Amino acid sequence: MADLKDEINELLSDLQQVRDELKVQLHLAKEDIKDEWDEVEGNLEKLESKARDVGDTAKEASEDVAEAAKLLAEEVKNGFNKIRSRF
Repeated sequence: MADLKDEINELLSDLQQVRDELKVQLHLAKEDIKDEWDEVEGNLEKLESKARDVGDTAKEASEDVAEAAKLLAEEVKNGFNKIRSRF
């Protein structure tokens, strides 16, 4: 279970780093990117919540939460990449 939490935390750390880098460049973005950014940012906040839940739930439920977190992480990553490609 620790490995699973470590994996989620590593994904979260990577995504937070990308988010921080993009925040620096966001002020240069057009307004239409702002709406997309808000959606991805909201998904990252959901992922952060799921990452906290992984250690607080039973093993079976934790695996379900972790799988959902991985899918959400992929969605966040794709959203960040889409925004990054517009710079």
